[in-house]
Amino acid sequence: MEEIQQVLLEENVPCTMRDGTILYADIYRPNIEGEFPVLLTRLPYNKDLPMYSHRYLDTNRLVQNGYIVIVQDVRGRFASEGEFYPFFYEAEDGYDTVEWAAQLPYSSGKVGMFGLSYYGFTQLLAAAERPPHLHAIVPAMTLSNWKNDSVEYQGKFLVASSETWALESIAPDQIKRKYKNPEEYASMMKKMAKHYNNIEEWYLYKPIEKWPPLQDLGVADFFYDFLKGPLSEWDMERMSIINKYEQVNVPAYHIAGWYDNFLQATIRNYTQLNENKDSATQKLIIGPWGHGVFSSTLGGRSFGIHASSDWIDYQEDLTGLHIRWFDTFLKEKKSLIMEEAPIKLFVMGINKWRNENEWPLARTMYTPFYFHSEGSANTRFGDGRLSMEKPESESNDTFVYDPANPVPTNGGGTLFAGVNTMGPRDQRDIETREDVLVYTSEPLIHPLEVTGPIKVKLWAKTDATDTDFTAKLIDVMPDGKAYNLTDGIVRAKYRDGNEQERIVKDEIIEYEIDLWATSNVFLSGHCIRVEITSSNFPRYDMNLNTGKTMLHSEEIKIARQTVFHHDEYPSHILLPVIR
Repeated sequence: MEEIQQVLLEENVPCTMRDGTILYADIYRPNIEGEFPVLLTRLPYNKDLPMYSHRYLDTNRLVQNGYIVIVQDVRGRFASEGEFYPFFYEAEDGYDTVEWAAQLPYSSGKVGMFGLSYYGFTQLLAAAERPPHLHAIVPAMTLSNWKNDSVEYQGKFLVASSETWALESIAPDQIKRKYKNPEEYASMMKKMAKHYNNIEEWYLYKPIEKWPPLQDLGVADFFYDFLKGPLSEWDMERMSIINKYEQVNVPAYHIAGWYDNFLQATIRNYTQLNENKDSATQKLIIGPWGHGVFSSTLGGRSFGIHASSDWIDYQEDLTGLHIRWFDTFLKEKKSLIMEEAPIKLFVMGINKWRNENEWPLARTMYTPFYFHSEGSANTRFGDGRLSMEKPESESNDTFVYDPANPVPTNGGGTLFAGVNTMGPRDQRDIETREDVLVYTSEPLIHPLEVTGPIKVKLWAKTDATDTDFTAKLIDVMPDGKAYNLTDGIVRAKYRDGNEQERIVKDEIIEYEIDLWATSNVFLSGHCIRVEITSSNFPRYDMNLNTGKTMLHSEEIKIARQTVFHHDEYPSHILLPVIR
């Protein structure tokens, strides 16, 4: 092939959907004669902004390697016609766009898709429609179901991420579309900026169904639709891939991060598609990354330059990985990528990449570490101990949870505006609170690897009508720094997924708290720590302890919580230990 040195850009190229709506795309292609495979991404964040459309990939390199790159505004966003409603039209519009791209005069007829987050999910929804010319996808850091991954999590409203996304990412373009008068538009944008600058105060506002910023601006009505109650089952299916995995038959390379807010959903997409006997090749890479953040440092930790997407395992960058993947399926080039293990994950602590063949790992030894009431030399006075020894007869731990003073979110797999919101952060200030129980092991004599899904089994009682319990896994350094690895939450009345009202007051109940997953070696001299409390705000809405939620109520009650750990109620964390 002639060496490609120039990139030709065609702006605002129209693509007509089956209902007549026209969507517009920018097309980057080689400035030479010939037919080339297409790499398509469809996003709601403005195709003209490289910060969004291809911030983690080098579009020029994709073109120089013989690809046409198409970046399209989805329906109702920026240059494209129609009304925007998150993911509602993306399956059909994705199918139509893939087939349109395959018919372009300079297209080879083979199409791949790439993109992260929203535009990772547009790939999966399109793939489930089985467009004939879609041959491979690379969904990065994305979801499985919009409601359960982006709006709420098992009955808990994702306050900060939902409000941030609607106000920052969606509202500005909708304001521009709605307010045509320049003066009115400028006034509304100033209002939007003022609300956004004060968003950490707006997180506290309740009831959320009357959240003033979007009502004041008169945009993003979808935000309130979900607060009113569930949409129809048919509508919800349009915004989910969960019941459609068997329909996806294209190779997919899934990209995830240990501190990504869609980690669980991305792993679910990989495992479910990999279990589908009719599915094509599936691969997964998990780095020490946050949402859209692929650097070597995150939060308060550095994992080494080889952890970044610029030099993965000292071998290649993320653009190069995409090229190898698409070369295999869109150009039928022989590539070592098909001989590589299906999973590549980064093991924190020792800061090394490792290849694996399955998830969870077949050699996992699920090992309980039990909570004990007596303290140890490595915790503050009155805190508990964590050990593999099963408790016998011990006193219970109690704390008071006040919704007016929730435990603040401090890092983790988050995505919202604010400080200390993402990644590994020192938790010591959190642990000084009287409403946080802390259980810490003795310093480890030998390194201990924990890789895989993590759960806490908690026997607890509350004197409230409803409440929450949260858990967090911590790696404690010899100098005392305590970095979070992963965390989880359970709402008492939804503890088994049943959304009916449940009696919880004064009942000793076994709760299972899903902490998602991690991969970390606790080094010699380090301690394993677990925090137990009842809030993680504003990542999740604070439980009002009344049976009602922040969505529809303002009234709060203080709850007295009791955590049990003895032979009958052996509360513990179940760690996936790798020998």
